Amino acid sequence: MGQLYGLDGRRLQEQYIRYLSDFMDWDQRSHAGHWVLFEQNIGEYLSLDEVCLSRGELYTVLTNKDAKGKKGALLAMVKGTISDQVIAILERIPYRLRKEVKEVTLDLAPTMERIARRAFPKARLVSDRFHVQQLAADAVQQIRIQYRWEAIDQENSEMELAKQLNHPHVPDILENGDSLKQLLARSRHLLFKDETNWTASQQHRSELLFARYPLLEKAYRLSRKLSHIFSNTKEKGIGFTRLAKWYDEVEKSAIKAFSTVARTIQNHYHTILNYFDNRHTNASAESFNAKIKALRTQFRGVRNVEFFMYRLAKIYA
Repeated sequence: MGQLYGLDGRRLQEQYIRYLSDFMDWDQRSHAGHWVLFEQNIGEYLSLDEVCLSRGELYTVLTNKDAKGKKGALLAMVKGTISDQVIAILERIPYRLRKEVKEVTLDLAPTMERIARRAFPKARLVSDRFHVQQLAADAVQQIRIQYRWEAIDQENSEMELAKQLNHPHVPDILENGDSLKQLLARSRHLLFKDETNWTASQQHRSELLFARYPLLEKAYRLSRKLSHIFSNTKEKGIGFTRLAKWYDEVEKSAIKAFSTVARTIQNHYHTILNYFDNRHTNASAESFNAKIKALRTQFRGVRNVEFFMYRLAKIYA
């Protein structure tokens, strides 16, 4: 627009902020750099998450699921993740409105759980199933990475020995054309996917991988089984039974990385089991965070936090 009217772009933006928009008269401008609150957007089903806004600064974001990421979705946005500070802002919402909230979805962070319990005492808390599944997937990748470092170390030792003997180093090549190091590196993506979605080359690579690393196959099977429990279970009681059996399998496997996952599930099992009531996840919060980041990209960063909050409010509040 600046080029169209022969104006400097920054000058036009300044004119928009000061005169063309109602930003200067916005009732939340004085504190927008630290928090904004729109109590009229409260609903029965909420999502709680954090987002990185600018220069590594985290903001806690509370959204209304029923708005589906459109106008009316943004309920509150508070700088930082310190629970007491966020709770103090959310308690500005009248208690008669907060007690009507039926459910809050959130990740596994203890600070988020404390915020939700204090601000919405009548609400059922639901831990996001995808965060639980991500822990299991990370455990599988941890084992793969450990084996990859061992393969790299072995290859380096072989190269040094060949150099000492004045022989050319010829790495062992598997039947699909990968070296052992490449096999472990190129198996990253297939370990995130269900085997029904593997391509022919991924199927072949998995056969070579699991034949050499049976512990990695066991970890992969445990990870996929956990995912199938969340995908295929409709009732809370059945979900509890299946998760208990999965926990027993983890203990028998003696895989250290999965023991950590199992303990996390044990510590959060009340809120994890609540997922089976309505099968709600925190995907709406992740989607809203993506929209915030997209708007940030359009602004080419966030220099004026107050004005950025104003634009968010205009679009989503």
